[in-house]
Formats: sequence, C-alpha cells, structure tokens
Amino acid sequence: MKYAWIDTYRDRYSVSRVCRILDVSRSGYCQWRRRGASGRAQANAALDAAVAAIHRSSRGSYGRPRIVRQLRDQGQPASAERVRRSLQRQGLRPVYKRPYRVTTDSTHRLPVAPNLLDRRFDGWLPNQAWVSDITFVRTGEGWLYLAAILDLASRRVVGWSMSERIDADLVCQALRSACWQRKPAPGLLLHSAHYRWPGWLSRMRDARLVRSMSRKGCSPDNAACEGFFGRLKTELFYPRDWRKTTVDHFIEVLDSYIRWYNATRIKVSLGSLSPLEYRESLGIAA
Repeated sequence: MKYAWIDTYRDRYSVSRVCRILDVSRSGYCQWRRRGASGRAQANAALDAAVAAIHRSSRGSYGRPRIVRQLRDQGQPASAERVRRSLQRQGLRPVYKRPYRVTTDSTHRLPVAPNLLDRRFDGWLPNQAWVSDITFVRTGEGWLYLAAILDLASRRVVGWSMSERIDADLVCQALRSACWQRKPAPGLLLHSAHYRWPGWLSRMRDARLVRSMSRKGCSPDNAACEGFFGRLKTELFYPRDWRKTTVDHFIEVLDSYIRWYNATRIKVSLGSLSPLEYRESLGIAA
C-alpha cells in the first residue's frame, strides 16, 4: 500500500523524501515498480472500477447488498466483504434515510373510506391495486408538493403531479395521468392517505375506482407509498440543497429520477429487478 501511494504521488513529491517519511527503501520501491502490480492488486483495481460504476449509476443509492447483486448479475461475482473493502478504499457510502415526518392532515369530519387494502401490499396483478400519497420539498421559489400513485404489482410509479399547493387539483392530476397511461378497468382498488376533497371523490367515481383509506395517523397502512417517498427523499431530496433551484428545474430532475426508478432501480422485493423488468417478467408489456 505504501508503494502504491508513493507511485500515485511521485510527480508531486520527491520519491526519496517520501520513502524516508514512510520508512521504506527507495530500492524496494523501484523493484516494486519493475515487478508491476500483483494479481490481487489488479483484481482489486478491477473490482473498484466496477463498484464505483454501479454506485455512480445508482445515483449513490446502492449500498453493499445491492452492489453485490449487481456484480453477480453482470457476471462479476464478489463477496460482501470484498465489496465492503472496495467501498471503504474509495470512500463511497450510500445515502441514508432521515426520520419520518407526518405530512397528511387527518383532522377533519368528512366521511372516511374503509381500509379495504388492509396492508395487503403483495400478491396483486398489474392494475388491480394502486396506492397514493403526498410529500413535499423546498425549492428556491417556495414549497413544492408531490402526489404520486404506485401500482402495487410492480411498485411502478404510474402517475404523479407537482404543485405549489396541496389541493384537489394536485391529486386529481396525478390520477388523470395514471388513468391515461394504464387505462385501468372499473373496480381497481385505490388506497390513499386522508384525501378529503370533493373534487377527488368525484374523480374517483368518474373513473369507477374503489376507494380505500389509511386509518388516522397510521402511516404503515400506506407503507408501500411511504417506502417510495423514503427512497426518493434519501436519494434525491436530501443530497442537494434544492433551495437554490427553480421549480421548473426541480420538476425536470424529478421526472428524470422517476424514469430511472421505474426502468433501472432494482428492488429486493421484486427479485432484484426494476419495476419495469418485473412487469416484463410477468409477460406484460411495459
């Protein structure tokens, strides 16, 4: 390792001086250079390059377990310990979650739909059950709110909308987008947080969807959508200070992220496939 460090910085510092500081002989360093890197060092260098490429393509979101799976899928199997050391050598770390905060106001006296989903997040076919919720981010032009709709079959984002206000138009636009893209049959179950706007209820009736609602203050009832928001915040919202950007620019970045999330980001619960890959594995066109 000392010889490798000397070789990296040999054009910046005197080799003789660095050898004295590191307590190694100059002749030993010269012999090491003539021998070239060992097979193990070459293997580590190749692994480092592959790990760094996966970490970069995942937007810094993949940690050791997902990188191990990606390497295996690419025909470059490596143990979890080797990947851990590679990440450590390169100073690479995945982004981490922050504490959960409640964002939905449930203090109202309007009719509440029953929780028909009842935390049954798995085992659905495409366009049988969707989930929806709202989150927010602060930009240089003020707060921006995101309404998203996910298909529980593949966890794919099938519709989303952003606005500077939390109102019926925000969630209705997301629903219009989802219905336009997926064209669900009547009877699809749509589970949401406490959406209480008359416009939303009207839109649900027009689309002939079955309404389900989380219980008051019980975020696990909508864990699938909360999980997506958690990843979104960890991988996109938190790493940058969006207070220095415009709303239009942030929406462009978010659109790019959602496209990447649907097409590329692997999920362990889907057999280490992305939402689109999982949907295709069911023999259904994207």
